[in-house]
Amino acid sequence: MEQETLENLVRDNRNAGLFRVHRSVFTDPRILDLERRRIFEQCWVYAGHTSELPQPGDFLTRRVAGRSLILVRSADGVVRVLLNTCTHRGAQVCRESCGNTKTFQCFYHAWTFDTDGRLIGVPGEDAYSAAFDREELRLASPPRVEIYRDFIFVSFAPAIEPLVTYLAGAKEYLDLVCDQSEAGMEIVTGTQAYSMRANWKLLVENSIDGYHARTTHQRYLEFLVETGVDPERVRRRRRGIGKALGNGHALIQTEPLSGRPIAQWTPMFGEAKRAELEAIHQKLVERFGAELAHQMTQTSRNLLIFPNLIVNDIMAITVRTFFPISPDYIEINAWALAPRDESADNRALRLDNFLTFLGPGGFATPDDVEALESCQRGFANREVGWSDISRGMERAQPMADDELQMRAFWRQWHALMRGVPRAVASAPDAVALQR
Repeated sequence: MEQETLENLVRDNRNAGLFRVHRSVFTDPRILDLERRRIFEQCWVYAGHTSELPQPGDFLTRRVAGRSLILVRSADGVVRVLLNTCTHRGAQVCRESCGNTKTFQCFYHAWTFDTDGRLIGVPGEDAYSAAFDREELRLASPPRVEIYRDFIFVSFAPAIEPLVTYLAGAKEYLDLVCDQSEAGMEIVTGTQAYSMRANWKLLVENSIDGYHARTTHQRYLEFLVETGVDPERVRRRRRGIGKALGNGHALIQTEPLSGRPIAQWTPMFGEAKRAELEAIHQKLVERFGAELAHQMTQTSRNLLIFPNLIVNDIMAITVRTFFPISPDYIEINAWALAPRDESADNRALRLDNFLTFLGPGGFATPDDVEALESCQRGFANREVGWSDISRGMERAQPMADDELQMRAFWRQWHALMRGVPRAVASAPDAVALQR
């Protein structure tokens, strides 16, 4: 694709306070091909969580950035990521989704590998010459694998900066999630797996969009009133902020409509929970101070870690990732994250919220799927060339229902697609704010 075409896909007029994205970015197969090479292969991409591999020999297979991967805890306790392809003729050496094993054996010719990836078995090895080198034929790994707070990331760019540097301002908000339990956090067994006939970038936008809630999710707001939440609280505009966190990461943080199952009591959790949840809140105050404890327990947040990891710390904590199969089709996976030491009844409340709001059949997700698929259908009208993402561009303090956080994503996306350094992409709406 020509550089001039790439330059003109985003119009970012900070002096005028206007931001537009050309709708071809949601439909053109050439764009998706370039995204795979310049974004998914050049960034840190979430692969899994160490809690999913509690014991030596535990493994899971996962498709990440278009690759088939094995995540495994080896006999020495180290979590490793292996490319799921036999070094003999290419077949996948593991065809199960998860389990526990000491070896991976390719079903095609029975080459066998240990959980470190070493080639330990070759039928009829005497047929090979002295040049045959088992070490050279071990299972490959992504060029870079790093773990932060038990979140496993991979990158296919050998020279990429360290993960902590890449996370930039998103690290602070990921810490808010991970610090909610002294015992640590864990992924609850079970995956929400579903798909959507829409472009992947529409789901990025939607995941950090505070503007659509009152219209798209009206039935959920009605449900809250029916369950006893103060109608005035539901009707009023929620206080909140939108933030650009650097490197394309972004956030909206708001006061929750329905409360959280950690410290804020609401009718949804019952009077019996009030004392317990207030005690949890007080313990967080003692550990981190009043300000951080307030953020953990009295606010909700939608965090984007560029390009495709969403951590929704709302009524429950949802970890969601997705990958484009075609310009108008994506596959989505989501998991519940919870404190390891959570009581059984609090875990049940958390999982109920995990399913009720953001589950594939919950209040929010079907609404969002319909909205995004409707957008994708609307893009067939090529006579309308641009989408507008200008809301709040001149506001000194962006609100959660403004679109600063989406512009942060698009600036990073546009920079990487053009080969521009990340530092330029991370600049905020500064020019417009100085007018």
